[in-house]
Amino acid sequence: MKVHTAGMLLCLSAVACQPTVAPIRVERTVFLMGTLATLVVESPGRSAGVERLDRMVRLIEETEADLSSWREDSVLSTLNRQPIGTWLDAPRRVCSLLDQVAYWHEETDGAFDPAIGALIDAWSLRGEGRQPDADELAAAKARSGFHHLTIDSENCALSRAVDVAIDAGGFGKGAALDRVRRAESVEPGSWLIDFGGQVAVSSISGDDRWSIAVAHPEFRDVPILELQLDEGSVATTGGSERDIVTDNDVRLGHVIDPQTGLTVNRRSSVTVWHQDAVVADILSTALYVMDSKDALTWSERRGIAAYFADVNTETGSVVQTATDAFTERFLGQ
Repeated sequence: MKVHTAGMLLCLSAVACQPTVAPIRVERTVFLMGTLATLVVESPGRSAGVERLDRMVRLIEETEADLSSWREDSVLSTLNRQPIGTWLDAPRRVCSLLDQVAYWHEETDGAFDPAIGALIDAWSLRGEGRQPDADELAAAKARSGFHHLTIDSENCALSRAVDVAIDAGGFGKGAALDRVRRAESVEPGSWLIDFGGQVAVSSISGDDRWSIAVAHPEFRDVPILELQLDEGSVATTGGSERDIVTDNDVRLGHVIDPQTGLTVNRRSSVTVWHQDAVVADILSTALYVMDSKDALTWSERRGIAAYFADVNTETGSVVQTATDAFTERFLGQ
């Protein structure tokens, strides 16, 4: 069986030495955090598998309650309405997550920056798409930038210096997957979650693997690489079918370059593996924003497992490049 996702094709099969009693595979597809998520667990019995799926869905829903920009009552929406210069007391889990976001914002020299709600609105990327004029773009950039957010980690309080809006599109799904991983790590039986462009699996023993296929940068139903995944998370960012084509046939990328305020329009994709799903989520976005050569150099220096797929504009063929860490983990299997 295949489940098609925005950034990947997911082949739900495990290659493993079968135990004496084969586990039962239980699957559920549910709309979570703005996308269809497929959850699969292997369990000794169906009822236990269903209970585990229920727990996992609740954990994702709790993350959405913290980070959703669509829900007025979420922590992030409350922060985005917080009066300038005042402090918002936040749950410790949200402060810890934003501390992690702040680290990668600095580490990527601003290539990853979730404080771009004003720019998303200016380009209408949650709607039908539009092209802002120079004044609109300048105004939106003035209200963007993670450096305008202050995090008091000791007291777990947040404050905005200007009217920035944090958007969790580049880290929210990863955060949800990590919350599931931490909560379910002591439970027996393997599991997988496909989150529309990002997949996470439990750590498993022996020769078990989940087979994950990375899609063509422009055609999400066409696989170009198959990975055998036994732990961690794989996230893909690219244009594909998520980009918007306006009424006057202008293509708007669904990812924004925080430094220019412009949308990223490339015939390419970036796939990142990391043990932590939120890091894979963040870095696939950041590396897609960077110039491809800079992204490869940046990744190699830090030992990041990254894979780059670029469509040759003349021939239409896909040029595939992988870091040493990615090659060692996947291509040498």
